[in-house]
Amino acid sequence: MAEDIHQRAGEHESLRHVILRLLCERGAGKTICPSEAARAWSPQDWRMHMDTVRHVCFELADEGVVVITQRGRVVDGRAARGLIRVALAQPRESVTAQSGAA
Repeated sequence: MAEDIHQRAGEHESLRHVILRLLCERGAGKTICPSEAARAWSPQDWRMHMDTVRHVCFELADEGVVVITQRGRVVDGRAARGLIRVALAQPRESVTAQSGAA
């Protein structure tokens, strides 16, 4: 049982790395689909990992590292129905600077 928990923690950490690597490669202001991360992480059986990938994306969103979007708007991924995208979160400093510049 403890081994399963450690294995899942290792999988989540590996997935976090894949998601963040893809987002950094894509560039600021760009998004990825969770299926891209699943394919990069497990090319042969990516579909069976989609729930896990989405869960890790939601964890990253909870931490403020990424945002989940749907049709270009930030949404709560857990409540969203349909296709979602994932983007790196904007640093608070730049959001504050942008809102102050308007």
